Amino acid sequence: MLAATFFFNQADRALFGLLTVPIQGELGLTDIQVGAINTALFATLAVVTPFAGALGDRFSRKWIITVSLIGWSLFTLLTGFVGGFVGMMLFRSIAAGVGEACYVPSALPLLAKHHRTTRSLALSVHQSMLYVGLFVSGALVGALYLALGGSWRNVFFLFGALGLGLGVSFIWILKDGERESATVETPSGVWEAVKAFLSCPSALLMTGGATAIVAVNNAYLAWAPKFAMAKYSLSVGDAGTGTMTWHHAFALGSIYVSGVLTDRFAMRWPRFRLGLQMTALALGAPAVMFFGSASTPVLAWSAAALYGIARGFFEANTHASVFDVIEGRHRSTACGLMAMFAFLVGSLSPLFLGFMGERAKCAADPSGIAGFGAGFAYLGAFYIMGAACMAIAFFKTFRKDRIANG
Repeated sequence: MLAATFFFNQADRALFGLLTVPIQGELGLTDIQVGAINTALFATLAVVTPFAGALGDRFSRKWIITVSLIGWSLFTLLTGFVGGFVGMMLFRSIAAGVGEACYVPSALPLLAKHHRTTRSLALSVHQSMLYVGLFVSGALVGALYLALGGSWRNVFFLFGALGLGLGVSFIWILKDGERESATVETPSGVWEAVKAFLSCPSALLMTGGATAIVAVNNAYLAWAPKFAMAKYSLSVGDAGTGTMTWHHAFALGSIYVSGVLTDRFAMRWPRFRLGLQMTALALGAPAVMFFGSASTPVLAWSAAALYGIARGFFEANTHASVFDVIEGRHRSTACGLMAMFAFLVGSLSPLFLGFMGERAKCAADPSGIAGFGAGFAYLGAFYIMGAACMAIAFFKTFRKDRIANG
């Protein structure tokens, strides 16, 4: 049930990027405005998620998840009615973003409490729906766009309606679990949970690594389909399939491999998660950079696939690593704070790429392809900085911060 919810969460988030070209054509939006719409969505996620995390540590996670799904699906549907930039900002970015932000901080701790020795694999199965949602969305949205009369509005109507149906069903079929520990009878206070996160050096360094992942992912989701369409003269469906399917298919495979490997070795070598994440970021940086300069679609999809492998190995352990150093009763708040920092910084990357593309436009390059290519090259530096954060945690802080039998 949670996997199905996460599928809709990620497929919905991909809609705007996949349909950017027809939306821009109808509404007359500039690249900077498109970047601002994406930035506003991720900034909304950053601001709302810590509050959602605090709620998840104190109230019914079933109802938080259910209302979240119904909320973002409703505003996805309403996005099909907007007539310009302001409407997109309000419905697509802010309102839908509030709904999406409330899901993860309640869903992940609900999974983690049931899994100790299999935690990485359990969270990997859930995280895999992010990739399934995104790589299916490329081909699916392209096909639906054509089947629904070449109308981007109808695609939003359909996705919103399907999400609403799933959300309403959760009222009866989704069940709450018990709280994290039998030794903790009452939920933690908000400030106590915030202090536990902010006073843990390893958690802050892991957040630095997650921020690198989020910044690159946000920019890729927002601009990769349009960049591929313009650079290689592809259709909406072909560009969406190439950028989304290849990248997320390889990420899906690597996240399962990573989940199994980590659960096998982390019990004997607790720092294994961090070492794997550090290596993934270091090796993923060149792939991100190469995507922006690839001369053919085949090379671009190859770079996207390699970037997907690195992403999967990291994201299989994003929250499992933090759960190694944060007590169970604080984990919803920790998830919220981690997402806040990551999305607050990562929200700027779509706007940055939009600015780079707009600045590079000229008579010989009306789509700003050179600017987008350079922007992706710069984003590779985020991976290098993230790898440095994970390295500090690996070598300096994790042994002290780790919670035994967490």
